[in-house]
Amino acid sequence: MAGLDESGSNPDVGLLYDINGLTQETPHWLDRAMAFVGEYGLLLALVLLVVWCWWGLRKRGTLDDAASSVAAVVWAPLAAGIAVLVNVPIRGFVERPRPFRDHSGLHVLVEGKDDFSFVSDHATLAMAIGAGLFVAHRKFGLIGLGLAALEGFCRVFMGVHYPTDVIGGFALGTAVALLLSPLAMALLTPLARTVGRSRRVGWLVWDRKVGPVAAPLSEKTPSPAEATADPDERDLAA
Repeated sequence: MAGLDESGSNPDVGLLYDINGLTQETPHWLDRAMAFVGEYGLLLALVLLVVWCWWGLRKRGTLDDAASSVAAVVWAPLAAGIAVLVNVPIRGFVERPRPFRDHSGLHVLVEGKDDFSFVSDHATLAMAIGAGLFVAHRKFGLIGLGLAALEGFCRVFMGVHYPTDVIGGFALGTAVALLLSPLAMALLTPLARTVGRSRRVGWLVWDRKVGPVAAPLSEKTPSPAEATADPDERDLAA
């Protein structure tokens, strides 16, 4: 199924030529840099952003706060993986060739792209991580969304995707990250809380030096005197 208009009058094709045509005016070294950034660099930056966000959210005041935050961060790369899996049947159904196979005059910055074009895996991965991070932390999420937008531009600039391939990837990544987020949080938060209580691997979820473990709801409500006591004097055991 071709599924999408490939004619030269299509604004999608016109925008492709406009963006890819910028390579005619850029130096060779910049083209090589953009190819590396678009193929590997931005995805690596998003992974490092996830790690940075995770490291900071471990320092939330209580185990419950840290567990829910870390669970949201973990969901970001998981959402990206699920979105790419969802994209497999979409690509097979649409079967849209890469733009350089149907249109001449494009300057392709990377070789070996023989699979289908719609939707872009790179755009899907980047936007799913960005949207997932936005759920976990607004500041990191905005940075992630910015990197995802740059990834989409790079894919068209490199001549390996149509703009609608990128837009489709953004939509798919966002949909998976946001629509499945409530279910993911319901499953990941208790798991993160359990890991956080472990003496060996609890540091993956919660920095014990920051604050006390939140008491389970079944425990007795502390008295006002106990509530105002120094957090370091409280028992860390659940």
